[in-house]
Amino acid sequence: MSTRDFIEKDYYAALGVPKDADAAAIKKAYRKLATELHPDKNPGNSEAEARFKDVSEAYDVLSDTKRRGEYDDARRLFGAGGRGGGFPGGFPGSGGTQDFDLGDLFGAAGGTGAGGRGGGGLGDLLGGLFGGAGGAGSARSRSQAASGPARGQDVETEATLSFDEAVLGVTVPLRMQSPGTCPTCHGNGAKPGTSPHTCPVCQGAGVTSRSQGAFAFSEPCRNCRGTGSVVDDPCPTCSGSGVTTQTRTITVRIPAGVKDGQRIRLAGKGAPGRRGGPSGDLFVVVHVSEHQLFGRKGDDLTLTVPLTFAEAALGTTLTVPTLDGTVSLKVPAGTASGRTLRVRGRGVPGKGKAGDLLVTLDIAVPVRLTPAQRKVIENLAEEMNEDPRPQITAAVQAGSEK
Repeated sequence: MSTRDFIEKDYYAALGVPKDADAAAIKKAYRKLATELHPDKNPGNSEAEARFKDVSEAYDVLSDTKRRGEYDDARRLFGAGGRGGGFPGGFPGSGGTQDFDLGDLFGAAGGTGAGGRGGGGLGDLLGGLFGGAGGAGSARSRSQAASGPARGQDVETEATLSFDEAVLGVTVPLRMQSPGTCPTCHGNGAKPGTSPHTCPVCQGAGVTSRSQGAFAFSEPCRNCRGTGSVVDDPCPTCSGSGVTTQTRTITVRIPAGVKDGQRIRLAGKGAPGRRGGPSGDLFVVVHVSEHQLFGRKGDDLTLTVPLTFAEAALGTTLTVPTLDGTVSLKVPAGTASGRTLRVRGRGVPGKGKAGDLLVTLDIAVPVRLTPAQRKVIENLAEEMNEDPRPQITAAVQAGSEK
């Protein structure tokens, strides 16, 4: 990434996000644009290919917290578009009136004054932002960064689990498509029997440099696209990219207690890195199916159990199911409908203690009665001869007397 890119390119506009966008918004915007502009969807469309490169470059910077901070600092220092918002004369070459001496400001190459290398002045600040713009050591480090190992992209997939699997944990095979090292050229991009050779323009550095006034600009070599090597005979399988879309199956352990919509990160299971770099990460988005009996409330399982009137009135012992067996539950006499009983430790397993099973009792009222059943209930009502709602009755009587 050259100094000029940092100052002149508006990466936020490239992704269509505001400058205060968080990481999630930046990633969402990138994924949408990358899908729309991908060369596979736009064969032969040079404009879409250029936009795809701009979007990828913007995401590479804004998705990295450190590089995003450097980019924001650079644009605040010089102003958007390289107009030199922080200096009266503007950025060199911008057309602004220069009423100060750049040599005095940044110091000569071997100077020791306030602006020189020994003074810790603005030259040191720029060195911190851009890795020492203009220095031989910084150009070398940028060359190594451009042509050195690069981390692979993160990959996202989905998995649908049953309620039991999500609560208890499960190992599942995931079949997915993602970028992978080309099996024909083994990632070097060259046709079998041939090999890449050192780029004659950048001599394998991956970047080219040019001077403009007090600044030295470095940018990826256009001849080799920053790789440091050139492929004369591209691989017919990957067209010289060294990467193909591959279908693979991996085994993933889903931990106990995952929730619907949760993202699980598997380090190093994403797309392979370039030039020997580490692989990206795999993110698995979990979808959980509903259970016919159980519900979930945090780490607690919920279950509704019907009771007859006789069981509620006289009390009983119920045998209720759990996800891993059964449990006996004592219902005290006189239990009201809607009461919840707690069975500790029979809920969702956790890293500490497991959740509980919450059993809500629901008195079932028969819809149809036989003549004998009706007679029994009428006799019971006469025998009990009590008012279950005395306050309501008193209020009704008071209202009638008015």
